[in-house]
Amino acid sequence: MSVAVRADRSGGWLVDINTRLSNGTRHRERRRLSVTSKSAARRWGQDRERHLLQHGPPRRKKEVPTLKEFWPRFLEGHARANRQKPSGIAAKEVIARVHVLPSLGDHQLDTIATENVQQLKAGLAGKAPKTVNNVLTVLNTMLKKAVEWGVIDRMPCVVRLLPVPPPSARFHDFEDFERLVEGAKKRDDVAYLVVLLGGEAGLRRGEITALEWGDVEFEEASALRATVCMEGPYRNAERGRLRYVPLTQRLAAALHASRHLRGPLVFCDRQGKPLNEKIIGDHVDHAAQAAKLNHRGVHVLRHTFCSHLAMRGAPARAIQELAGHADLRTTQRYMHLTPAALDAAIRLLDAPTVVSRGHIVATGSTEIGNSVR
Repeated sequence: MSVAVRADRSGGWLVDINTRLSNGTRHRERRRLSVTSKSAARRWGQDRERHLLQHGPPRRKKEVPTLKEFWPRFLEGHARANRQKPSGIAAKEVIARVHVLPSLGDHQLDTIATENVQQLKAGLAGKAPKTVNNVLTVLNTMLKKAVEWGVIDRMPCVVRLLPVPPPSARFHDFEDFERLVEGAKKRDDVAYLVVLLGGEAGLRRGEITALEWGDVEFEEASALRATVCMEGPYRNAERGRLRYVPLTQRLAAALHASRHLRGPLVFCDRQGKPLNEKIIGDHVDHAAQAAKLNHRGVHVLRHTFCSHLAMRGAPARAIQELAGHADLRTTQRYMHLTPAALDAAIRLLDAPTVVSRGHIVATGSTEIGNSVR
């Protein structure tokens, strides 16, 4: 153990502490002190030496990466490792590239303050609350994973989401959907088949893209009866349950007429290479544009599928199974009614009623309730 003190040329004293710690390792520190006397500098050095022997040297501060440096690790270790859907991974990549990294990419993870999050929110003032919350959720998940993986010790900030009104998903009523089907049929066979798979089978865009001929089961000697078997999102059996969707006659016929030998995928180019999701979506958008419809997109077709089933009286549980929803509440959000259907429901009150055997019966309808005793 030794404490050496010598005068510094620029003034003050240099204290050199060289000691052996309780674990047998040697530790050395050098400090420049601005005290006036050599004895004061020595006393400080001796006190510091006793502190090192009792408590050990201070731990080196953990090197914390910037958000930009941590992003690839998060994407691989969380999103891809957990086999999230390709559309979800792609959405995270867009959010990071367009919003999160330009704003906070140069910040070390432990220096991202709540004020920085608020500034990110302010920069998204023109976006819908749902879009803002998607961005904030990606940031919040990244920081939580950094804590979970020991990259930082604690959450450096508070991420508060914006209030979002209950979603009201868009859908096509019966007349508009038929216009879309006709517009798609005039465009080409791919657009026609995509519109039917979305609107009459409820398939997601990723499921349509990944659909293989092995998923389609035609009944023997019939081109008008078939079932599609979906094996989880994007053919990832570990992420979803097996579900069977019986097909409408015109969808089964369209699939039968589209059979090809270019490869296992239903949708592919002339060389058998798969069509990407953007191409699939473009076919639907162009058909909707040709039909002069405001609502566009493949997912609108999925909403349409659920809504049409609901308006025709299908039980919610059946719609849930056909759509592949894990939660019945998700199904209920998509079970819309058109103004015409609501008007028809009110017209039931206009129907004359009679009392028969203690029950109220509407003329021309089924029994609707018990009389008041």
